[in-house]
This record gives sequence, C-alpha cells and structure tokens, in this order.
Amino acid sequence: MNQRWSLDALYTSFESAEFKADYERYEKEIERINKWADENLNNQENAVNKIEEYITLMNNFNHLATRLMNYAELTVTVDAKNEKALKLSDVIQEKLTGLTKADVSFQKWLSKLSDINTKIESSKLLKEHEFFIKENLEETKYLLSDEEEVLVSKLQNTGSNAWAKLQEMLTSTLLVDITVKGEQKKLPLPVVRNMAYNADAELRKTAYEAELEAYKKIEESSAAALNGIKGEVITLTKMRGYASPLERTVIEARMDMETLNAMLSAIRESLPAFHKYYAKKAELLGHKKGLPFHDMFAPMGSVDMSFTYEEARDYIVKNFRSFSDKLADFAAYAFDNGWIDAEPREGKRGGAFCANLHVIKESRILSNFDGSFSNMTTLAHELGHGYHGANLMDETYLNADYPMPIAETASIFCETIVKEAALKEANEEEAFVILENDISDCGQVIVDIYSRFLFESELFRRREEEGSLSVNDLKEIMLNAQKEAYGTGLDHSKLHPNMWTCKPHYYYATHNFYNFPYAFGLLFAKGLYAEYLKRGEVFIAQYDKLLSVTGKKKLADVAMEMDIDIRSIDFWRSSLKLVEKDIEKFISLK
Repeated sequence: MNQRWSLDALYTSFESAEFKADYERYEKEIERINKWADENLNNQENAVNKIEEYITLMNNFNHLATRLMNYAELTVTVDAKNEKALKLSDVIQEKLTGLTKADVSFQKWLSKLSDINTKIESSKLLKEHEFFIKENLEETKYLLSDEEEVLVSKLQNTGSNAWAKLQEMLTSTLLVDITVKGEQKKLPLPVVRNMAYNADAELRKTAYEAELEAYKKIEESSAAALNGIKGEVITLTKMRGYASPLERTVIEARMDMETLNAMLSAIRESLPAFHKYYAKKAELLGHKKGLPFHDMFAPMGSVDMSFTYEEARDYIVKNFRSFSDKLADFAAYAFDNGWIDAEPREGKRGGAFCANLHVIKESRILSNFDGSFSNMTTLAHELGHGYHGANLMDETYLNADYPMPIAETASIFCETIVKEAALKEANEEEAFVILENDISDCGQVIVDIYSRFLFESELFRRREEEGSLSVNDLKEIMLNAQKEAYGTGLDHSKLHPNMWTCKPHYYYATHNFYNFPYAFGLLFAKGLYAEYLKRGEVFIAQYDKLLSVTGKKKLADVAMEMDIDIRSIDFWRSSLKLVEKDIEKFISLK
C-alpha cells in the first residue's frame, strides 16, 4: 500500500503549465488588490459595497496563495534538500508581504466607519462574515503604522521565517550515529526517536543516548535560531501594545485568560495522579528512582499491538465507523487516494501534521509510521484534523480559519473513538496495553505540555531580561520545567534536556505557546466524548455543526454550541477525572 502522498491535485510539478500560470497570476493579484485599496479606501462612500468587494477579493486570493504555498512547503517537508521548493517557498512568502499595506489600510479604514452593525445587517455577505469583520476591528488597536507594518512583514522573511527554516533543515537532515545489533549506522532523527516505542529496552536506551549525542551537532545553531525568533517576538509584542507574548497568543487563539487559568489550575491539581502512573510504570519496568525518559514510551504488556500500514488503515476505518459512516468514509478515502505520507525517511521532517487544503477541498497528512499502536493512533489523530477541515469546506476561506486550541479537538476526539472502540473488543491483556497507551498519550498532552508551557514562559522571561540564552541556559530551563511537571514520576538524572531542539513548535514566530492548545484540545474532546455517550446518535450532527462554526466564533461561544462553560474550572476537572480514573484502573491491574 502506497505510503507517500500525491500533491498532483495541487500541481503536478513546479514546471507544470498550471503552476507557472498561477505563479504569474499571484503577483498580478497582489498588485490588483493594492490598486483597489488605493482607489477605494480613501473615503467612506459605498462602504457596504467596498467591504463586500474586499471580502470577495481576499477569499479568492487566499485560495491562490495557499495553493502555491502549500505545494512548495509540503514538498519541502518530505524533501528538505529540494532547492526548487525551498527557493519558491521563500519567494512566495516574500511576495505575500506586498499585501500587508492593503490589509492594514482596510483594517484602519474599517475602524473609521460609523454604525458598522447596521452595515453588516444590510448585506447577506457581510452578515455571513460578521465575525471576520468584527475581529478585524478588534485587531486595529494593535496595529503599527502602514510603513512599520510593511517593514515588519518584509523583515520577518529574513528574520524569524529564515531562522525557522534553518531549524527545520537542521532537524530534517540530522543523521544520528547509532549501533543497532552490533552494526554502526547513521539514521534519520525521526527513525531514532521512534525507537522510544520499541520493545527492546536496550535499544530504547541506546537510541535515547545517541539522540542526545547527535544534538551536539546542531544545538548551537538551534539555540541561535530560538534566540532570534523569540527576540523578534518580544520586540514586536511590545511595539504592538500587548502585555506579553502569552496575552497575544490568548487573544489570537480567540480565548481569554479566565479560560486558560481555569484549565491550568485543573491541570496542576491533576499532576499527582500522573506522577503515580509514571512511578507505577517505573516499578513494572524495574526502575527504583522513577521512570527514565528513555522508557517513558516503553510498550507494556505481553501482547503484540503492532500494525502494518494496511492493518492500521483497516483498524482506524472500522473503529471510526462505530461513530459514524461519514467519518469512516472520509478516513478510507484519505488512505486510498494519496493523502497520507507515512514512511520515515531521510530528508523528511519528524513528527506528524495535517494540512487542510481548502482550495481543493482535501487534506494532506504527514506521519512517521513505524507500526506501533501509538503511531496508529497518531494517524487517527491527524485524520481527525482532516475531518475537521472537511466540515469547513462549505464555508468561505475567511470563515474556515480556526484558532490553535480548537484545532486539536477533532483530532483528539478521533483518537478517543479508536481507543474506546479498541478497548471494547480487547481481552484483558490487550485492554491493559491500550489503557497504558492512552494514559501515556494523555500524559504527553497534559504533563509534558505543561512542562513545555513552563519552559516557554521562562524562556520568554529570561530572553527579555537577560538577552540571548546559551545552550546550557536552555537545557537548564528545560530540565527545571520537566522536574516541576513530572515531579517524582521521572528519574531526574535521566530527563531530556534537548527537548527544545527537536520540537518545531518553539520556532513558530506567529504561533507562540503552541503547547496549551493541545491540553485544551484533549480535555475539550474528553468532555465532548462524555456528551456523546450521554446523547447518543443525536450528538453526531451536533458535533459536525460545532466543527463547522469554529472559524467564525470565539472559543467560549463554540463551546456553548454544546452548552459547555469553558471558563469554569469544574469542566476541566470533570475531563481530567476521566483520565485519573483510568490511572487508578491501570495501577490496580498489575
């Protein structure tokens, strides 16, 4: 079964007539929008018509821009040394900065209009895009001058964007020296990191040590990239008038601090339960000082829960069907029609992601599948992202752009479907394995994510107060964050000081604190699954409706689609209690 995706639905090649025509049209469209802005945004006459024209222009342009950009960037993610793709990705991004002035001009012009609610009510198109219009109005308070905005967008291409691409190149091309069964090998980083799930304890330890040793080749460059990116973020955050990078992230996530604080408080309360889980796993594996990092993902139980790629496909589709035919048919189509790039290989970036391609009403999914139960559930996770996108395909582009926290809901919901369905048909030993895998994954999304939140919070504080941080500084911050989050559950002499080197999320200048959204997604999905069990089949249509409005509502309003109050700590506690019950069950089984 083919484990490489096809991008032909975007373009067949960079040399194709379609790519060349769109690439040529791209620059002309930018010029056309800028000309329109110059001619129309200098007075308030025919304001309703002008807003309608702008919305139409931007919906159409974004389809063109994302088609070109996704083709270049998706090519790079599986072929880091593709010079053509790298160059075009840079050029497309650089040309996009040419729209900054028009965007800023529209927002500032919009802020000067009177009686905006009446104008919105007078037009079907404006009413449809009411959230987009009002969100643009809210953003005006953080805008710089037209000239500064243009300059910032251009400098980011040679600043944070360039640093991020360097980091991706470093990790994608890093070869790890490792001895496997007496044979010295050079293996891609994702392959070695996947060995953490191997049943061979000695191989897990060897891979962990080889991984940390390999980072010495790139950690100075990675630290330079991280310092450059976070320094830029701090500077721009202050210039725009945000209190902190965290406040900016929360606002851009369509969230509020009340919700974040309620969730984090509930997470802190739950940590002792996770510490007991890690201590129990350490005990079962024969460790006396807590669980060493290299055994965190050690498979438990005596049954083989591994999958071929074909078996993973069938397993996911079958269990998705226990929820709905629509979800199962979506997953089957993705597997069977070249939407997924699953095999680990040199030059391919690590981890997993899903790119929803609104322009062609499809998605593309990257994973590094090695046959483990965890990797199978990662595929289910990414297919959940794709299903979320599928429920937004009837929305306009501008109404399909949802924030990070809600982005993780559908993916984790799909993981839950697979795991719960698997538990129902498992024997006692298989149930133990599935339960342990689920708790382990929850630990990553709760405990490890909390450690990443602590790391990034301290990184920003020290980067602002002390200037650039050394490799040793970054390792110290990471170790302290892991100790605080994992507590006595882990062996403090065997942690992972370089987790900042391999996680790409720290290197996204426009997506800071790309950590707590995962916790939000897990716990919100747990809450939704509990509602599914209560409501039954009627929930399915309600769930699809919830996904369809995620691009045009704030998170609290999205949650109210299901009568859930995410500002209440009790909601988050109730979701965490579900995990805590599983932990108690796991401890009692062995």
